[in-house]
Amino acid sequence: MSEKTLTRMDLSEAVFREVGLSRNESAELVESVLKHISDSLVKGDSVKISSFGTFSVRDKAARVGRNPKTGEEVPIHPRRVLTFRPSHLMKERVADGNRS
Repeated sequence: MSEKTLTRMDLSEAVFREVGLSRNESAELVESVLKHISDSLVKGDSVKISSFGTFSVRDKAARVGRNPKTGEEVPIHPRRVLTFRPSHLMKERVADGNRS
């Protein structure tokens, strides 16, 4: 399995090569898209990208956790967490990649 990480720079380089915008315009486009996505998530909206998946924010209630080393009970405060649910097409593509 590959250990490569796709970065913003990789995305803007791909836009540069495939769309034909300048490198600066490509970087601005990628930043703009990522900003729209993150702004929507901060507001609590879901972000659905067809054939890719859905990002959403979920509220987690307060609960009591346990320190695994000491066994001591520790309060865990309520918080919002980001979740991602891949589309069926994405799941299939990833599974097909495992077969190669």
